[in-house]
Amino acid sequence: MAQTSQEYGEWPLQRLMTEVVGSGPKSADDMSRAQAREAFQRILDGEPDRTTLGAFWLANRWKRNNPEELGAYVDVMAEESTVVAEPDADPVDCGANYDGKGRSALLGVAAGVVAAGAGTPVVVHSGDRVPTQKQDAYKHVLDELGVRTEIDPDESADMVDETGFGFYYQPAFNPRIDELAERREMMGVRTFVNTIETLANPANADVHLGSFYHLAFAKKVVETFQESEHVSPGKVIMFQGMEGYDDIRPGYTKVAEWAAGDDEDSFEDYEIETPEYGMDFEEEDLYVDDVQADSADITETVVAGERDDQFADAVALNAAFRIYARDDVDSLDDGLDAAREAIEDGSAAAVLEDLRAF
Repeated sequence: MAQTSQEYGEWPLQRLMTEVVGSGPKSADDMSRAQAREAFQRILDGEPDRTTLGAFWLANRWKRNNPEELGAYVDVMAEESTVVAEPDADPVDCGANYDGKGRSALLGVAAGVVAAGAGTPVVVHSGDRVPTQKQDAYKHVLDELGVRTEIDPDESADMVDETGFGFYYQPAFNPRIDELAERREMMGVRTFVNTIETLANPANADVHLGSFYHLAFAKKVVETFQESEHVSPGKVIMFQGMEGYDDIRPGYTKVAEWAAGDDEDSFEDYEIETPEYGMDFEEEDLYVDDVQADSADITETVVAGERDDQFADAVALNAAFRIYARDDVDSLDDGLDAAREAIEDGSAAAVLEDLRAF
């Protein structure tokens, strides 16, 4: 992590609002990479007036940031905030929305533990009640399970190597983003920070797994990584998730894959029907009353092989995606077999036991 910026160029946020981004959704211009970098450096340094900062965030929201701008923001975050602690293992980085879920079970902990039991290391990361929704995220399910979460990045890396599953805590590995929480909450709407924090990649993983509502967002994430000089995984796999989280949506679902090639980069999308992989039910069937407590209970009982219901089927397919994303299997079907075997032979339960003991 570099030192805090002390000098700026000629583009304070107020000037950017007046001359570039502030004229409205249809007439606003995009910033140059240099302008976007300077803007976020100023924001992280706490330089802008609070009113101007709010206006700038809102203007970015209505005009919609392009990949060049987002790549610039990601690079400033990498240079001036993110603390990378790379484990010896090369895990799958799961970048779910930090502001959490409020209706459906959070399945990523169980899926990650099952994938780890099958031999695929997995990393997740979140904060604690991050704006705007401030709902349940990875941290809260892990807390409920008795897993330590408020740890420094080096401990997170050790957790990956010792158990196969690792949690990185935003205040520890991305402190200057965490310091923006109060201003983000006062905005009342999401900002570009909600997007870039999910791309921080604190374990420097070569594979990023995420979700989208619309396919265009998956394409934008890939292009953002391509624009970034510091955060550039070699493979991205994303699917339509529930509540913006990395839990695959039941039914007809789009999947996007990208891999950096030697000659040219590839981006492909396709559709799957989740009933063909055991998820033959509706999204509402995964709703719970208490996301934190119920998701922890689902995690514990699924990995122990004590459930044979919609939650067990959903965890298995989500684990299969993580195993497949890292190329540890050749197909989702093979990933599903590996996930179910990890549950049946006790490997998944052993990972959860190791996490609790860490």
